[in-house]
Amino acid sequence: MSDPSPSGRPLAQRLAKIKPSATLKIAAEAGRLKAQGVDVVSLAAGEPDFDTPPHVQEAAVAAMRAGKNRYTPTAGVPELRAAVAAKLKADNGLDYTPEQVIVGAGAKNILYTAAQVLFDPKDEVVVCAPFWVSYPDQIFLNDARPVIIRTREADGFVVHPDVLAKTVGRSTKAIILNSPSNPTGAGYTRADLEAVARIALERDLWIISDEIYEHIVFDGFEHVSIASLSPEVAARTIVVNGMSKSYAMTGWRLGYAAGPSRVIQAMNIVQSQNVSNAPSIAQWGGLAALTGDQACVKKMVAAFQERKDYVVGRLNAMKGVWCFEPKGAFYVFPRIAHYFGMRHGDREIDSSLDMAGYLLEAARVSVVPGGAFGGDEYIRISFATGRPELEKGLDRMERALADLTPGPHYDTRQTHLEQKRF
Repeated sequence: MSDPSPSGRPLAQRLAKIKPSATLKIAAEAGRLKAQGVDVVSLAAGEPDFDTPPHVQEAAVAAMRAGKNRYTPTAGVPELRAAVAAKLKADNGLDYTPEQVIVGAGAKNILYTAAQVLFDPKDEVVVCAPFWVSYPDQIFLNDARPVIIRTREADGFVVHPDVLAKTVGRSTKAIILNSPSNPTGAGYTRADLEAVARIALERDLWIISDEIYEHIVFDGFEHVSIASLSPEVAARTIVVNGMSKSYAMTGWRLGYAAGPSRVIQAMNIVQSQNVSNAPSIAQWGGLAALTGDQACVKKMVAAFQERKDYVVGRLNAMKGVWCFEPKGAFYVFPRIAHYFGMRHGDREIDSSLDMAGYLLEAARVSVVPGGAFGGDEYIRISFATGRPELEKGLDRMERALADLTPGPHYDTRQTHLEQKRF
C-alpha cells in the first residue's frame, strides 16, 4: 500500500552514497528461492552453521527466569564488561579496565558508534580492499570519506606500508584494519602490524582494529592485536570484537569495544541516544560464553580448518580459478576473472555480479560478488556450512563454469585483465 500523502521533501543526501549490504541481499534472494522449494546451496552467508553452545543458551534461560530482562547500563552489565577486560588481558595481552569497555548490539553497531565518535565531515578514513562491505558505507553515513587502498594477492592481501604512507594525507583521520579478514581471510603478522603502527604514530591516526575472527585461524597462524604492540599504539586504537563468529551467536547481536577512556565514554553517550543498551538476555549469555569452557570454540575451528582445506583444494583444481589460502575467518575469495568475456546462451559474464547471478540461476549456488568488497575479479564463498553442502555446491559450480564459452570480446577482455594484474 502506498503512502496516501507522500511528502515531497527530499531524503538525506548521504543516502545517495551508500548501498544495501550485498551479502544480506544475496542471502535474502537465496532464502526466497528456498522458500519456493528450489534446491539452492547457500555459500554466501557469513554465519556459522553451528548452534550456540548449550551453556550459553542455558545462561540466557536462567537470566530470563531470574528476571534479568530489563534495561541495563548503557555500556553493558558490569560483570560482562569485567569479563571482556579479563579476556583481552588473557588472550591479547591488553590492559583495560571495565570502564574502558563498551558492549553494544553487535560488532557492526559498535563499529558504527565508533565512527560517529571519531569522524567529522571531510575526514578521510583509510580502508584496505578487499574490505568488509559495511566499512565504506558506515564512513559515508557519518559524512566522512573512505580512501580505498587496493591490497595485492602477492602481499597476502595485507596493506603495503609504502602504499599506506603515500596514501595518508592531511585529512586522514583513521585506518580500519580487519585481521583475520572478511572476505579474503588475510592475516596481519606482528611485523605487518608494526609497519602500520609506525605510520599511525608518525601521522597521528586513529586505528580501528576489527578482530571479530581472532579465534578462527588456520595452519598455526597467530592472531596479534595491534593494540598490544605498545602503550602508544594502544592509546590510539579502538579494539572491536564480538560473540557472533567465535560462539555462533549471530542472532544474539552482541559486540564490544575497548579503547582509550575518552573514546569509550563518548561512545557511551552516543549509544545512550540510539540502542540504549545491548539486549539484556544476550549479555548474560555473552558472559557465559567468555567465562565458560572454550572447547566449543576449538571444536568449531577444527571443523572450519577441515572445510577450508577441502574448499581451497577444490577451487584451485578448477580450470580458470585461483584461490588464495586464507589465514583465518571462514571465507575464500577465489579469482574468477578468467571467465570474464565468456557467455552461456545470451548471458555474458563481465563482472563478479554477473558471475554471482549466473551461478545462482544456472547452478543454484549462491555466492557474493567480489565487487561488493572492492575486488571485482573475485567472488566470496563461505565455508560456514557442512561438508555435504560444500561438496554439492562446488560440484555444481564446476559444472556451470565448464558450460561457459568465450564470447566475441573474450580475448580483448582478458588482455585488459592481464594489464591490471598486480
